[in-house]
Amino acid sequence: MDPRYPIGAPPKVVDAAQISHYIAGIAALPENLRSAVYGLSEAQLDTPYREGGWTVRQVVHHIADSHMQAYGRMRLAMTEEWPVIKPYNEKLWAEMADSRTLPVEVSLELLDALHRRWTAMLKSFKPADWERGYEHPERGRTTLLQAVALYDWHSQHHVGHITELRKARGW
Repeated sequence: MDPRYPIGAPPKVVDAAQISHYIAGIAALPENLRSAVYGLSEAQLDTPYREGGWTVRQVVHHIADSHMQAYGRMRLAMTEEWPVIKPYNEKLWAEMADSRTLPVEVSLELLDALHRRWTAMLKSFKPADWERGYEHPERGRTTLLQAVALYDWHSQHHVGHITELRKARGW
C-alpha cells in the first residue's frame, strides 16, 4: 500500500446516485477525525504519518484549511455562474506556525461547526444544483457533484493517514 493514498486515489468517476453517501461522509468527518487523534500525545501528534509527510497535527489543520476553502467554493458556485476560484498553496499553509504548533482541538472544533453548516447546505441542493460548479485555474471546471465526491474522499483519505500511522506504530 502506498502510504500517501491509504484509501486509494481520488475518484475519477462520480455517481449522482451516491450523493447521499458523499454527504454522509462529509458529515462524519469531524467525529471520525476526533476518534483518529483521540488519546495521542503531543509527541505522537508531531509525528509524520509517512517519511517526508506532514505530522498528524499538520494533517488535522490542513483538513480545516482545505474544507473551509471547499465550503466557500461551493457557496460561490451556488451564488455565481461558474466563478473562478483562487487556489492556495496547501504545502506552504501546512508549514505556517499555527499549523505546526496549535493544538489540534482548535481545528477539531472549527470542523464541528463547519461540517454542520456544510452538510446542511449540501442537503438543501436541488438535483439541478449538482451540475453547477466553479472553475479552478489549474484543474478546470468542477461540478458540485464532483466536488462533494472529492471531499468525501478527502475526509477519508486524511483520517486514513492517521489511522494507518496508529496501526503501524501500535498506538
